[in-house]
Amino acid sequence: YFSVLAVVLKTSNKAPWTNEFDRIELSCLIESISTSNPRIEWKKITNEGPSYVYFDKKISGDLENRAMIREPATLLITNATRSDTAKYRCEVTAADDQRSFDEIVIDLIVRVKPVMPKCSVPKSVPFGKSAELSCVEEEGFPKSHYQWFKNKEEVPDDHKTSLKFFNSSYTLDADSGTLVSVCVQTRT
Repeated sequence: YFSVLAVVLKTSNKAPWTNEFDRIELSCLIESISTSNPRIEWKKITNEGPSYVYFDKKISGDLENRAMIREPATLLITNATRSDTAKYRCEVTAADDQRSFDEIVIDLIVRVKPVMPKCSVPKSVPFGKSAELSCVEEEGFPKSHYQWFKNKEEVPDDHKTSLKFFNSSYTLDADSGTLVSVCVQTRT
């Protein structure tokens, strides 16, 4: 019987999400290790590069007063903000193990509630001319998805998929919140 001493990490969720101002746990579980006091580090990885979140047994950076470590290596953010959306890397170095290093990357998303969109609807449109209706909302994350209704009936993405809107001519962009219509006629 031969055993290799190695530090091995796992996580319960590689892509956790939370709502803004709620708490979230980034689990970094040490599955096997023989070193009694391993070095544990957490880094936040953004486009600007990695920065320390937990180093030398201290929380640092913008998480300094909003996070803690749950033994042995799980990071708990107690008041998540939109700026916490990023990849986080848990690194464990175990000097006494033959395989002395392991890391795990967790992709955190902090969802932000949308605000009331600003909508633009023309007051009048000459017959046969196109009209553009739009709604814009910049706060929410992930980006808002829009639905349009006519007389309490949802306007489908493609007018050819509904008999009620078959004779209509429009383009709908649910991601940008734009509806461009030439003449919306519905069958009754």
